[in-house]
Amino acid sequence: MAVKVVKIHESEEYITLNVLLKIVDLIPTGGMAKIFLAENDVYVNGEKENRRGRKLYRGDIVKVSKAEFLIK
Repeated sequence: MAVKVVKIHESEEYITLNVLLKIVDLIPTGGMAKIFLAENDVYVNGEKENRRGRKLYRGDIVKVSKAEFLIK
C-alpha cells in the first residue's frame, strides 16, 4: 500500500479531518464527514478517530480502509 502525500498550504498550520476526506475524494462535501466517520474506520496516527473537526498537522498519518495519507 503506497502512502499518498497531502500537502497543506504553507500559510496553514493544520487542516481538519473533514477537509482531508473531501480533498482526497472520499466524500463529496464536508457535510458528509459525520456520516462517513460513523460508517467507516478512520485512524489518525494509529488511533481510531470519529471527530470530523480533528486537526491534522504536518507529519500526521491518516488511514482509511486500504488508503493511507501523509499530511505534509
